[in-house]
Amino acid sequence: MIRTLNKMDKLLLVLTIFMFIFGLFMIFDASSMRSFLDYGVNTKYFTKQLVILGLCFILAIIIMSTRLSKYNSIIYALVIGLLFILIALLVTGVATNNSKSWFYIGSFGVQPSEFAKVIIILFTAVFYNMNIKRLDNIVVAVTPLFIGALFTFLTLLQPDGGTGLILFGITTLLFYASPVSKEIKIKVTFAGLIFLVLILVLVLITGKSPLSKMQQGRFNYLKPCTRYQDDSGYQVCNGYIAINNGKLFSIEPGNSKQKYLYLPEAHTDFIFPIIVEEMGLITGIVIIIIYMIIIYRILLIGKRSYSLLNSIICYGVACYIFLHVVINLTGILGLLPLTGVPLPFLSYGGSFALSLTAAIALVERVAIENYDFKKKMILR
Repeated sequence: MIRTLNKMDKLLLVLTIFMFIFGLFMIFDASSMRSFLDYGVNTKYFTKQLVILGLCFILAIIIMSTRLSKYNSIIYALVIGLLFILIALLVTGVATNNSKSWFYIGSFGVQPSEFAKVIIILFTAVFYNMNIKRLDNIVVAVTPLFIGALFTFLTLLQPDGGTGLILFGITTLLFYASPVSKEIKIKVTFAGLIFLVLILVLVLITGKSPLSKMQQGRFNYLKPCTRYQDDSGYQVCNGYIAINNGKLFSIEPGNSKQKYLYLPEAHTDFIFPIIVEEMGLITGIVIIIIYMIIIYRILLIGKRSYSLLNSIICYGVACYIFLHVVINLTGILGLLPLTGVPLPFLSYGGSFALSLTAAIALVERVAIENYDFKKKMILR
């Protein structure tokens, strides 16, 4: 284990552990009132997240101990299995908060679409690496796009616009970052634009939007405090109040006022305003800097990789974290529509924590294999 630890990216490991621990502390703080009302104790969400982080540790050990070449033989089973689960969820699932996104194991909810993010990254990396000499073939080039589109479509049907947006973003960014020929990328871009135009024309002709009324309302996101009675306006405005209540720098855990049910998702999507309210603006800026360092380290590992498989995994995970951070923070600040996307490492959520852990563990596995490869080249 010590040998493996020496091969890993230590800065990425330390920052990841720190953020998960800090997030656990903030989840306990932000969820205490909601936990007491829901369960009669103020530690229920904290305890559940602690159990999940224990599972995350076990999952990380397993993934970091598994050679990446092993995924060549199981990736298709993972894709088909997840597609089957997503379809079954739509057919037999029970709606929670107007969305069929979850199935339950006892008191724990599992959100399959969260794991689609890691699986589409892994599938794209494995598939392109196995077909590296055929990337000028349009069928080969667009296969990961097709699988990503299926995941996105099934997720949007739940409906879960936030997760669907992340899946679409990861799939698209990986396609354009891959060594697929420029001619194919131009053709796909042109086809995508035509598809969007056709949808717009269809909407104009029929007068029917593919978005629900709730989803359409999300686009009315400017000046949230003038729409305090609306769902998105109410949440974002209370997020503003929480941030405004925070000092430049302070250490006042437990002193948030907005966590007392003014922010209904204080321990999930809106945990950042609670952090700023209790720990100050400087702490909020430091957290954003840490995210930047984590993403930079992941991209650096990808750049130093010796194979297409390794580099695509890293670029995909960097996209994953970047999109979550940007969409969450811009939604909270009222710069983009609110989509209910959690903040990496800090927000409460078992499926998201496990998915994120799997993604980081894959990057660390890439770092381990890069180290071994470099050592072999030196010995030769």
